[in-house]
Amino acid sequence: MRLVILASGNGTDLQSIIDSVEEGSIPAKIAAVISDKEGAYALERAKIHGIPTYCLSKKDLKDRFYRELLRIIEEINPDGIILAGFITILNEEIVNKFQNKIINIHPSLIPSFCGKGYYGEKVHKAVYEYGVKYTGCTVHFVDAGADTGPIILQEVVKVEEDDTPETIAEKVLEVEHKLLPYAVKLFAEGRLKVEGRKVHINQFK
Repeated sequence: MRLVILASGNGTDLQSIIDSVEEGSIPAKIAAVISDKEGAYALERAKIHGIPTYCLSKKDLKDRFYRELLRIIEEINPDGIILAGFITILNEEIVNKFQNKIINIHPSLIPSFCGKGYYGEKVHKAVYEYGVKYTGCTVHFVDAGADTGPIILQEVVKVEEDDTPETIAEKVLEVEHKLLPYAVKLFAEGRLKVEGRKVHINQFK
């Protein structure tokens, strides 16, 4: 299986997938890493491991951004697309062309603290300010909405009295680094079946 990974930032989620692929636990090859941010360290991580990279500037491309992104993805022709901290919301054309083949990780327990405007530190600040006792992360298939696709996996993180947005972020990220590679492994092994809003996991493959 060939995967394309989209990442906007430091790329620690990307690194967790690279490590799992190189260790052999994910039966797949990372065909390319694409970023929408110039200078994103995710691109450097990919280069270190000999993975082809692309950087698309929304500022420069403007309304050509999505056309160029789709062109590159179609040229690579991957079996799956993984959003590992990708800030840009994919447009409907891309989502429809790769239905149930795009996986995203979100740093909260969807449907809480998700949707447009909820990403990165903003999620953890909202979690902290709301005073919830538990947060976590969610891996889901991408549909035309923002964080509204069928949920693959979730894991809970306890919010302690002395936690801050920064410490919450650290704890959630640690869980992300386990949950996302596992979801990608299930996808690469063909063990995920989507029926409506439900994702069934074949435990016996």
